[in-house]
Amino acid sequence: METIADYKARILSYIEGKDPLEVQRKTPELLADLVVWFPERKLYERPSPDKWSVAELLAHFADAEIVSTWRYRQMIEHDGCPLPGYDQELWHKLGDYPSRKTEESLMLFRRLREANLRMFAQLTPEEWQRNGIHAERGPMTVRDLALQIAGHDLNHLEQIRKILGE
Repeated sequence: METIADYKARILSYIEGKDPLEVQRKTPELLADLVVWFPERKLYERPSPDKWSVAELLAHFADAEIVSTWRYRQMIEHDGCPLPGYDQELWHKLGDYPSRKTEESLMLFRRLREANLRMFAQLTPEEWQRNGIHAERGPMTVRDLALQIAGHDLNHLEQIRKILGE
């Protein structure tokens, strides 16, 4: 079982040497380009019973962006605030990921990501350093979260490529 520290190190390893904002900027289009060539039914096939399908991962991208959108803004507004974790399996259930339409997930993800990128363009150096205390990962700044989200993007993009046999 992967520890929180192992997870954080793995996610950050994906972004080493890369611009996290450029990764975040490109992810929505990369996702759309990956899935456009596959029949819809293929996107709902799980690679194994315990692994999410591409459609489920797209729904997860959208919901994870909801969470990060809120976290960024909480840290900027309330420097040093607590950042609760969230149960992604519960969100999977509540969001009915297995039946969520891929185009709806992509559209929601794209809109939220665009809003975050617009916000990033306006942040002062001081705002990038605002922070929060994540319930599982400890202290993090807005910049730290942007790095983690970019790593999260790359992690799941690779996962989708493997599922689709890219």
